[in-house]
Amino acid sequence: MEQKLFIYNTLSRTKELFVPLHAPNVGMYVCGPTVYGDPHLGHARPAITFDIVFRYLQHLGYKVRYVRNITDVGHLEHDADEGDDKIEKKARLEKLEPMEIAQHYTNTYHAAMERLNVLPPSIEPHATGHIIEQEELVKQILANGYAYESNGSVYFDIERYNKDHRYGILSGRNLDDVINNSRELDGVGEKRNQADFALWKHAQPEHIMRWPSPWGEGFPGWHCECTAMGRKYLGDHFDIHGGGMDLVFPHHECEIAQAVASQGDEMVHYWMHNNMITIDGQKMGKSLGNFITLEQFFTGNHSGLEKAYSPMTIRFFILSAHYRSPVDFSNEALQAGEKGLERLFNGIAELERIHTAETSDEAVKQFVGGLRAKCYEAMNDDFQTQVVISYLFEACRQVNTLVDGKAHISATDLKELSEVLHLFTFDLLGLKSEQGNNNALREEAYGKVVDMVLDLRAKAKAEKDWAISDRIRDELSAAGFEVKDTKDGATWKLNKG
Repeated sequence: MEQKLFIYNTLSRTKELFVPLHAPNVGMYVCGPTVYGDPHLGHARPAITFDIVFRYLQHLGYKVRYVRNITDVGHLEHDADEGDDKIEKKARLEKLEPMEIAQHYTNTYHAAMERLNVLPPSIEPHATGHIIEQEELVKQILANGYAYESNGSVYFDIERYNKDHRYGILSGRNLDDVINNSRELDGVGEKRNQADFALWKHAQPEHIMRWPSPWGEGFPGWHCECTAMGRKYLGDHFDIHGGGMDLVFPHHECEIAQAVASQGDEMVHYWMHNNMITIDGQKMGKSLGNFITLEQFFTGNHSGLEKAYSPMTIRFFILSAHYRSPVDFSNEALQAGEKGLERLFNGIAELERIHTAETSDEAVKQFVGGLRAKCYEAMNDDFQTQVVISYLFEACRQVNTLVDGKAHISATDLKELSEVLHLFTFDLLGLKSEQGNNNALREEAYGKVVDMVLDLRAKAKAEKDWAISDRIRDELSAAGFEVKDTKDGATWKLNKG
């Protein structure tokens, strides 16, 4: 069946029918990490959010070119135009080359994404690999009169741009007020207005990362890379640009201004933004020092964690809320996610135990017949993953009823039920079985149960109840457990295979 997908567009503040510019091809650009520290939970949310978009668009039959960048130069402290480059500062602290820092944290980001089952993008361009494209962008903006040079740096002229266009169209900010309030600062520093942002920064003598340009040696402003690389790989106009909602202003607002100032119109059709993950209501991030790295979640090695949480638990936790809703971290919420994920996987495993009948009960037939359409409806409504999960839980309840023999299902309906559960759980939500963890937990449970049974056997032997003692040993043997009596008591092992 043909699916009509609606996407919430931050630019229009409404849900819009998704109509690609060049169907069946879709271009999607998502802001990736600035690689100067270990990836944390705040990095996981946009990666997982747009992994869902990527998976679903491909499932609908689109050929998606997914571009997710690596920022390895130009992102200064506090997202401003002053201060140290974040990567360069880290390099000085650790006495390493900036590219060593960038490479190391790119590697750790990739490793974490793989564990979260986030598909790699089609193209992953680095800012440092596209200096020429960024310089060309700056030249175009200068030629069109929307930028000015100052002491070897180039700044975007907000006031000039605002006369012809509207700066603030994405964030809803009124920049007239900002510009008027900044007039008293005119002539202070290099900028004409405090609202102006850097397109190219002059490199001070101590600055390691620097490139030649028509304006002298320097480096590109943070906002340039995404406009330049998006245009290079997706063209002057493309379908989706995504990222965290903390990027709406100033980063994405500046991207829109750069595109319009350089080519005369906007590049992006749909702007998508995921909401933040918070701790006690405050955004989780490196700059605030309140973040927990993904590796710490996986190992449990952090004072704020009660235990370790598996990558799929993290993924399930994030997908249990709509991507535009805030998610507040707590151990309770993660443990609830862990139980929910186990419940879902157990339900899918139980499918194998269902005995089919010639016909399905009417209630079962209706439920199974409508399940696929309901899941699609939720996905088509701006990727309502939390609603899909609720339907999958309903399906698991139905599975339990069928396993208990309290309802009947035909082979055809069972096949449909199984297909829907597998499609949405594994293919579209991107969850996967963590069999190694499950095996470890299962064997630990085996151990406790067998030890308890052997204690009962020891008690029977002490009471000279040889029949019970032998029966316990024989039953364990039949179940695959080898029991040996020693002078220190009974030992056992599980005969695998």
